[in-house]
Amino acid sequence: MADLPANGPSAATTGGSVRGGRPVEPGSTARQRTAEPAPGARRRPAGAVVAVKNVFVAESATFYTILGVTLFLVVFGVVMVLSSSSVEQYAATHDFFGAASRQGLYAVLGVPLMLIASRVPSRAWRKWAMGVLGAALLLQLLVYTPLGVNIQGNRNWIRIGSFSAQPSEAVKLGLALAVGAIMYVKREKLDNWKELFLPIGIAIVLPLGLVLLGGDQGTAMIMLILVLGALYVGGARAKHLLVVVGTIAVVLPFVTMTSASRSYRINAWLSGCTDSNQYQDLCWQPVHGMWALASGGVFGVGLGNSKAKWSWLPEADNDYIFAIIGEELGLIGAVVVLALFVVLAISMIKVIRQSRDPFVKTVTGGILAWIIGQALVNIAVVLGLLPVLGVPLPLISAGGSALIMTLVGIGVVLSFARDLPGKRSEDPGIDSRTTLHSGARSGAGATPRGPRTKGAQR
Repeated sequence: MADLPANGPSAATTGGSVRGGRPVEPGSTARQRTAEPAPGARRRPAGAVVAVKNVFVAESATFYTILGVTLFLVVFGVVMVLSSSSVEQYAATHDFFGAASRQGLYAVLGVPLMLIASRVPSRAWRKWAMGVLGAALLLQLLVYTPLGVNIQGNRNWIRIGSFSAQPSEAVKLGLALAVGAIMYVKREKLDNWKELFLPIGIAIVLPLGLVLLGGDQGTAMIMLILVLGALYVGGARAKHLLVVVGTIAVVLPFVTMTSASRSYRINAWLSGCTDSNQYQDLCWQPVHGMWALASGGVFGVGLGNSKAKWSWLPEADNDYIFAIIGEELGLIGAVVVLALFVVLAISMIKVIRQSRDPFVKTVTGGILAWIIGQALVNIAVVLGLLPVLGVPLPLISAGGSALIMTLVGIGVVLSFARDLPGKRSEDPGIDSRTTLHSGARSGAGATPRGPRTKGAQR
């Protein structure tokens, strides 16, 4: 009599085999029953596979939209900085690529910092919020030490050797995080304006005061837009915000009149630069910016063929780079740039709508108001809708500290986009059936169960 296998009855008596308590269909080979790999097949350690999959897990469509638009604008900005600065760079240093190579270096530094910031969880950003603002304020205080320098009448820069930076760009990020942390703590007391606006007022008075003390009213305006956007998205009451806006409208003219050059620029803008005596001075930049846009037409004169960059337009690679875009790439190129900022704004709004965390909503609203608001202000200045404020175009204009801190701010939003509650539902190929099946496997296993016996019940 043949011996039976030790793990159960034979296939001949049952019509199949039993593997670990589960029936196996008849006709299964011995290799399938023992789960042995085919000849020459390599064994994969399951733990390593799971770890790698967790690192490269698919993110939401919103995450990749923000990342893709940002990277495109950064690359486009380096190209436009090269085109707009090459003539003056060669005249000054006999090097066409001086400004563009620096901008490329800043991009190489900023993009990895953005990706690192995107891996930081939101709770860590909330924990570090006040620390980030404090560190940024310490850097801003260095402006009023011997390290600080004046550039075009504004004392808002520090210089160490050949390295220069604008600390107020870091203050913008610190403000967004700090307002978000305060709104998170006060989320149950939004109706009480004392509970909300007193700590926020304390948090923003010092940064705004330090920036205005240096004469940089354009940066201070962007900070106010950032704070108002964060408060609105965070759930502050509209009547309280209207009081704040009214107060700003009353105080702003007095702040403007403290600087004679700022007052002259605003008066020239209000008069439409019709005074011929102002053409060689206050109106030179806005008038030549409009001429550059007008000469571009619909299709532009071609990349690199700008005439305004031949020392006709001051700050062609910085504050007025949008004029060079309109001249070389025409109306189509200018509209494409506007459309990319609109896509970036819509993607950040999706993060706000899908998140349930007040901190995430508030910080994303602040960064959205900062980047998109600054872009709109810059473009409005070039179009003559606002007086010259000295505000660069985010991700495109030349400037290392502005580019790096803007990328880090977008990295913070990307870290929020990683943890959206509805992220898995956005991923293609993942549906309710996949979730149901995985839940069945994790709970009771994939083995069908038969009726229980009394012994099993006991």
